[in-house]
Amino acid sequence: MLRESTAFSGFSVDDVPRARAFYAETLGLDVTEENGMLTLRLGGGTHVLVYPKPDHVPATFTVLNFPVPDVEAAVAWLTGRGVAFEHYEGTEIETDAQGVFRGGGPLIAWFTDPAGNVLSVIQD
Repeated sequence: MLRESTAFSGFSVDDVPRARAFYAETLGLDVTEENGMLTLRLGGGTHVLVYPKPDHVPATFTVLNFPVPDVEAAVAWLTGRGVAFEHYEGTEIETDAQGVFRGGGPLIAWFTDPAGNVLSVIQD
């Protein structure tokens, strides 16, 4: 029954207009708004629901990963658009000066949306 469902994921934010500006203008995603919620339309036909939650607490994990062919180019492009990357020093996921983790596995860099949710660009 669920195998054929067009399932989607979602996460909360504390300020829908601010989230819309970030996802549409800063990240350049196709964003629609209906009933006070956002739909992020991603590559491959994927949709992600972004909904308001007054007592929103950012997730302590990555809620959305963007596979890219070149993490360093994506980090440079996003930095130029005002995105600040997370820096994890002295941990097993220590990042470099640009915020890129190079400690094994695919290159990955984490950043947050205005609500504090963690997102990443990850080498495809």
